[in-house]
Amino acid sequence: MTLRRLSWLGLIPSLCLHAPLEAQAQAQPPAGSTPTVSQDARSISGLNAAQLFDLADQARVAGRLEDAETIYRALARDPDLKVRSEARFRLGMMLDEQGRQTDAALAFRSILDEEPGATRVRLELARVLAAMGDESRARQQLRQAQANGLPPDVQQVVDRFAAALRSNRRFGGNFELAMAPDSNINRATDAKELDTVIAPLTLDEDAREQSGIGLRLSGQVYARVGLGQGLTLVPRLSGDGTFYRASQFNDLSGSALLGLEWQRGRSRLMPSAGVTWRTYGGKAYARTETADLRWTQRIGRRAQSDVGFSYGQSHYNRNALQDGALYNLSAGIERALSARSGVGIQLSGTRQTARDPGYATASGGATLLGWRDMGRTTLFANATVRRLEADARLALFPERRKEWFLRGSVGATFRQIEVAGFSPVVRLAYERNISTVGIYDYRRTTMDLGITRAF
Repeated sequence: MTLRRLSWLGLIPSLCLHAPLEAQAQAQPPAGSTPTVSQDARSISGLNAAQLFDLADQARVAGRLEDAETIYRALARDPDLKVRSEARFRLGMMLDEQGRQTDAALAFRSILDEEPGATRVRLELARVLAAMGDESRARQQLRQAQANGLPPDVQQVVDRFAAALRSNRRFGGNFELAMAPDSNINRATDAKELDTVIAPLTLDEDAREQSGIGLRLSGQVYARVGLGQGLTLVPRLSGDGTFYRASQFNDLSGSALLGLEWQRGRSRLMPSAGVTWRTYGGKAYARTETADLRWTQRIGRRAQSDVGFSYGQSHYNRNALQDGALYNLSAGIERALSARSGVGIQLSGTRQTARDPGYATASGGATLLGWRDMGRTTLFANATVRRLEADARLALFPERRKEWFLRGSVGATFRQIEVAGFSPVVRLAYERNISTVGIYDYRRTTMDLGITRAF
């Protein structure tokens, strides 16, 4: 089923944004009016909103798209909410027809900031996001659209839309850039000495807690190759790095994965395999050959579950005693509470083997998350608790490693500021690792000041 136009899905009139205004826009100028319009349609006077909509629509049909865009953008600043929402909606639809999907997504997002219950707009945004390759956010928009309940006939249309939704973009990617002040860039203890089975161990400065301001870059690129009905081949490259003036603390990781996506009804299976690597201080730190299987399932109309299992074989360049297998199992669910908000929970367990049982660990934990749109600002928060235990004690330390890891973060995206489709995002996080082995015991406070997609 094609998703190029929601109207092709048979959307009923109740999904129109502002039907009365659309009817007004088709009206002719009243008798006796004397509007004046310059040749390039940039100077207009003597026209009401409905007449301006009619003029813009005529320009669009005639192929004068720049003139139509000028009028729509002027109407998008109208003090009347219905007028500016209608203008943004028509502008978004026209921009999408031109292939300007980022601009179209921004137009639809600006409507939802003021009218979160505008179902038709949210569905169009979902369609555009899927066309851009951002299927995860597209499906989140669908869950939000259904959070407040829909009439049965409309719900049937949206169900068909959700079942047909998938990204057909051949190539894509995303990235995020941030300045990252950090109170503990090396996740190290602040202790000067550690107790060992031999004698107190004095730590040098580089082995202790270090603060700094880094530049954080993360992103990925991918391709999609259709193999058949509901089956897609997806090669993917991704990377994440934080860079400091003191280059010995630079932390860079990346992965190259080859995966498949198979979708049937409400379910998607996504197996993948490849290699991940990490460098620290400009030197190779670890490499892992990995295989992964992920399963997502729509639950009802406003929730989605996500279950994943991965296996890897890790090789540590600096300490071969850490080499071993890595197993991870995770399960989570995300639910839209309303058109403005949502929550989620994720449970996970990890088992890491090693040549030295002191480095072999088992851990498990839970993460709670939530978000809420407040006008043109999106607030989000999450909290994590995790327990870890080692198989045996390390030879140098008197106790077996046992830890509680606690982390909380809050942040916001500010769409009031938008440049080239990106808006500022701020995150503040605090983490505490409480360990029986002093070298692993630390506190850390971080702040990210960056940019992310505005929609």
